[in-house]
Amino acid sequence: MSFLIREAVHADLPGIRDIYNDAVLNTTAIWNEQPVDLGNRQAWFSARQAQFYPILVAVEDDQVTGYASFGDWRPFEGFRHTVEHSVYVRSDQRGKGLGPQLMQALIERAKTCNKHVMVAAIESGNQASIRLHERLGFITTGQMAQVGTKFGRWLDLTFMQLTLNPGAAPPKE
Repeated sequence: MSFLIREAVHADLPGIRDIYNDAVLNTTAIWNEQPVDLGNRQAWFSARQAQFYPILVAVEDDQVTGYASFGDWRPFEGFRHTVEHSVYVRSDQRGKGLGPQLMQALIERAKTCNKHVMVAAIESGNQASIRLHERLGFITTGQMAQVGTKFGRWLDLTFMQLTLNPGAAPPKE
């Protein structure tokens, strides 16, 4: 597979939207039930840029084949060193090693942003995603039963985390 991982640009948003909407309509990776329009992805893109948070895309033959990003985990000052991430790969590109490479690049970006912990919230039945995160060093920190619903069934949520700089002292206030 020959692809390039780079920072997303506005021209990538239709591809990002299509990958997002496929996950909305066909998977339990995203617990939204309605597809989004381009305006939604533009607002999301602008919000990430305003926070100086990355949106990475994998591109092959000028087509977006996957993307990854992170945002604030919780909107309180005490959580400012923790981010929650998302990674999605186009359905016809899954299983080709793209997810791990996007994640590795995203983890490096989080470190350069001086983040301390990266959180993953994964639908508990998504064993492929759980295994990917375990291979990258994430550990399971909690499971919540039946906290979501989609496709007429209850969904469980698994929380995983990666400490980006183990042993680091907390910042001085």
